Amino acid sequence: MQARRSTVDGADVERFERLGDDWWSPRGPMRALHQFNPQRVEWVSRQISARQISKRLPGAGKPLAGISILDIGCGGGILSEALAKIGARVTGIDPAPGNIDVARRHAEKSGLDIDYRAVTAEALAETGAVFDVVCAMEVIEHVTDMPAFVAAAGALARSGGLFFAATLNRTLKSFALAIVGAEYVLGWVPPGTHQWEKFVTPAELEEAMESAGLDPIARTGVVYDPLRGEWRQNRDMAVNYMMAAERRA
Repeated sequence: MQARRSTVDGADVERFERLGDDWWSPRGPMRALHQFNPQRVEWVSRQISARQISKRLPGAGKPLAGISILDIGCGGGILSEALAKIGARVTGIDPAPGNIDVARRHAEKSGLDIDYRAVTAEALAETGAVFDVVCAMEVIEHVTDMPAFVAAAGALARSGGLFFAATLNRTLKSFALAIVGAEYVLGWVPPGTHQWEKFVTPAELEEAMESAGLDPIARTGVVYDPLRGEWRQNRDMAVNYMMAAERRA
């Protein structure tokens, strides 16, 4: 079998690896991700629970008990830890060894058993590993070849399993809010974090999913409510959105 070509963007990997322990600073450069994370966890958990994709561990008492989840591009482990706390058996992967070191240290301090690995999705797919759920949250707008990445990531979901992606739509509104506003006016994320031309429209993501053997089943927009100072799910997908798909049998 021919090895998959890596879709990792080396410059982006270096940029995020430089964050170090700032990954876990709620008022640091990743503060917007910390604020956004509860919406990711709630939506992913709800979609999983609604489809009963895996047998629960009897008496476990946690919504994702017994479910194996792969968190691709886990960074410092913000999403991985949140999913592990509600029972999932989490594997977090990232091409940056420094990010994995940060994630491991923080999980140990939190008393969480998470399998972190410094590896790409393509390399892990070559091993034949599969999971009940695969998450690629805030990742696909950072890769060099989005369809190829979705194909590699989707191959890591077992037959009947779920694939989740959260990303940014390529619209004038997203340029104004996610680039100009978030990076240069509000300072939510460091300047240069995003490249607007690499943002992905819902239609492009759906096409990539379908080509990879994934059937889209759910989607939602996520918007920031400045009055409440929090993120909420919404029909508006012009900037941030999440999409779920099921792996074909």
